[in-house]
Amino acid sequence: MSDVAIRVEGLGKRYRLGGPRERYSTLRDQIRSWSSPRGRLRRTDRDERRPPFWALKDVSFQIEPGEVVGVIGRNGAGKSTLLKILSRITEPTEGAADIHGRVGSLLEVGTGFHPELTGRENVYLNGAILGMRRSEIARKFDEIVAFAGVEQFIDTPVKHYSSGMYMRLAFAVAAHLEPEILVVDEVLAVGDAQFQKRCLGKMGEVARSGRTVLFVSHNMHAIRSLCTRGILLKSGQVSFQGTAHESVSRYLESMRSGTSSPTVSQRITRPGTGEWRFTEVMAAKPLFDPDEPKEILFRISPTGPDAGPIYLSGLLVNEEGTVLTQLDSRLTGPFPTRVEPVAGRLRIAGLWLKPGRYSIDLFACTLSNIVDHFEQSADFEVSPLLPYPQTASPNATASAMVLADFDWRIDS
Repeated sequence: MSDVAIRVEGLGKRYRLGGPRERYSTLRDQIRSWSSPRGRLRRTDRDERRPPFWALKDVSFQIEPGEVVGVIGRNGAGKSTLLKILSRITEPTEGAADIHGRVGSLLEVGTGFHPELTGRENVYLNGAILGMRRSEIARKFDEIVAFAGVEQFIDTPVKHYSSGMYMRLAFAVAAHLEPEILVVDEVLAVGDAQFQKRCLGKMGEVARSGRTVLFVSHNMHAIRSLCTRGILLKSGQVSFQGTAHESVSRYLESMRSGTSSPTVSQRITRPGTGEWRFTEVMAAKPLFDPDEPKEILFRISPTGPDAGPIYLSGLLVNEEGTVLTQLDSRLTGPFPTRVEPVAGRLRIAGLWLKPGRYSIDLFACTLSNIVDHFEQSADFEVSPLLPYPQTASPNATASAMVLADFDWRIDS
């Protein structure tokens, strides 16, 4: 067996952005265009006008057999592009990536599922697509179904599944591969909190089995607990390599020292059906005391006459990517019902936060769809100046996620 599981040298991936949109052409149109000197010149000129974008540039590292390595970085740093190249989904523009061993990829969970087939049939179909033999699928079938928690619906066409059931079954199939090298992209975003905990346990089992794992996640707790080493990507390049704890610390430090949350103008393309869009989001101030209410100011507008009633929801996330609480307007009201811009504020009063940096993910939803999802829409910091004696800092809050209004008393 090779002493290196993955070797990447000078890896780069370039894409071309922009350029005019053209109608689809027939093969005859293409041949006619390329056979004409003028057509060839126009095609060359047009391509040269398009600015190149390097999703990855001069990336080099190597991973030993049995290592569990976390790949971290901001959105757009090149993490998913790197995994797609290592999984042979896309070809690099330059450089080389050598992989020694059978590779299993957990990238686009659910790829290969057919909505008209039952859950049972899709397990066999998806397993075959992922490279599992029929005997291997049959041997693991009961374990896969139990892991997904869909025993009651396994013979029902998956088009009748909820999105959570669909994704749980798809992940369960992929998670039961037994490759020598496992490449994983943010699987902890699948399902509810209980299933995410099960996914984390499965990842830990894979890591302890001695297999090589390359793991991309925004959950810094998962990176620290699962990985032995970390690779920090920034703007398509390797910014740092070291232990998992060192890499996470560098990443969090870069988040603190970098720019604040992306503005609405920087994040025009966001998930959601689009009938409403957040147009302004900001924290009421950049620094709060631990025990004072935190306020997020927002403005949201309908984008057309078809916009209907919505509710608003938010996730409060700490700097390690852990969701601390959900803030859902269905519990408090009101619902924006007027088809006109709405300005408001989200006030978080009953939660004391320990010193650190926090962000808010905002959602606008109908009862059946997400209309707008603005991830990390605003961020703020909580002051380390606690109203406690000097002897209480900093170890008094070292193990906590949140603080509380509490009191110790000695009864004489």
